[in-house]
Amino acid sequence: MRDKKILFGVCGSIAAFKAAGWVSSLAQEGAQVHVVMTAAATRFVTPLTFSALSGNPAHSELFAAGMEHIALSAAADAVLIAPATAQTIARLAHGLADDLLAASVLACAAPVLICPAMNCRMLAHPATQRNLAVLREYGCRIVEPDSGRLACGEEGTGRLAEWDTVREALLGLLAKQDMAGERVLITAGPTQEPLDPARFLSNRSSGKMGYALARTARRRGAEVTLISGPVALAPPPDMNVIPVRTALEMAEAVSRHATAASIVVKAAAVADFRAAAFSAQKIKKTAADLLLALAANPDILAALGSKRRSGQLLIGFAAESSSHEAEGRRKLLAKNADLIVVNDILGSSTGFEADTNQVTLITRNSSETLELLSKEETADRIWDKALCLLQDRAAVGAENRA
Repeated sequence: MRDKKILFGVCGSIAAFKAAGWVSSLAQEGAQVHVVMTAAATRFVTPLTFSALSGNPAHSELFAAGMEHIALSAAADAVLIAPATAQTIARLAHGLADDLLAASVLACAAPVLICPAMNCRMLAHPATQRNLAVLREYGCRIVEPDSGRLACGEEGTGRLAEWDTVREALLGLLAKQDMAGERVLITAGPTQEPLDPARFLSNRSSGKMGYALARTARRRGAEVTLISGPVALAPPPDMNVIPVRTALEMAEAVSRHATAASIVVKAAAVADFRAAAFSAQKIKKTAADLLLALAANPDILAALGSKRRSGQLLIGFAAESSSHEAEGRRKLLAKNADLIVVNDILGSSTGFEADTNQVTLITRNSSETLELLSKEETADRIWDKALCLLQDRAAVGAENRA
């Protein structure tokens, strides 16, 4: 969001108080937020609140300062309207310009994201549904409202969507869509290999890197399937998330979905071994054998490399504590991968559970160590490299055909 100019429209709904938190979050991420309020919105939250949170004056009067709607719309990288009421949705669908928000949107060439919030019967009314359909035809993106208990006391669909969902949709509007058409399969997180009903073998993987890859690929237009081991992370919106627990379950899920993918990323930290025998009853300390018999789990990356379809790009991860490049290159060749991402698990800012990462990208012909970045920034750099590999492959194919 850094330095992105967001025109944030707020309408007259009790959900306007949530918009205040969203404006604050955008400003903290470095966005330049300019809030435009309808007259009804000012009766729920004062303009002063939004001015304080955004660091910019909040606007509400159409005739307050001449051509303000032109200046606001011309500078915007994206427009976010939340909460969007039935009244404002109707205004926009009919191209009216009778308040500052409607006039600003009408004059704006930037992409528009609309987050409806209203009573469930108002939302379901044919007029509202027709107006939303018209806005989709105009190119606006609609974030579907959630279901649950509404402010009026009724149960139904009409609650303002959660910020995580809206943020991802907004980032998708701002991102280059250079992965549109790609079908991406990503594995993430650890696996848990049960010993008995109370215990399991696992590792310290948080899943943050795999989830960052999934989010950034979706923002850039890819169709994403995420196969996730047990993690304490919310499922990313707008993608197919398949939860698994064990290495065998992950291998089976990957086998089912890999063929359809144009890019496969094996970012999960899969347990190498499982208990040779599972105890149906909790093992008591007094009866425990100090030797634990183990069985090898399948090597998912090697299986993918041995039978991947033509044209498919295969990316693996190597969590190493020493000889990083040598181990990464060995793994690249042994698994028949196109790209291996190596990270140092001993670093306090690069190991398990950290929010940052510093990785080395190893291909057949190159090796590049990135600077310390957030995991989302690291993910974007990995996708940049993946797209370069696909472009190189396409160029070679074109030369061979010629």
